[in-house]
Amino acid sequence: MAGVGTATLSGRDRALLRAVAAGRCKLGSGWQPVLLVDGLACADSAAGHRLVAAGLIDPPDPDRPLAQASITSLGWRALAS
Repeated sequence: MAGVGTATLSGRDRALLRAVAAGRCKLGSGWQPVLLVDGLACADSAAGHRLVAAGLIDPPDPDRPLAQASITSLGWRALAS
């Protein structure tokens, strides 16, 4: 998903990006980023990793076990297109 275009961004990924943009998500650090939406783990356990790897959300801070997820400028552009 690197160099993400709107054709490769799934509906689920777009919905998760909207949730991150709305401040509803937290990102946990670990062997794979854990994305929480409204305090619940995302059913798509690979979603956090996928969005971080694509550069759409900022990677988790390894010094903080759980932090607010934040969308990147690339993520904002993906949502706008």
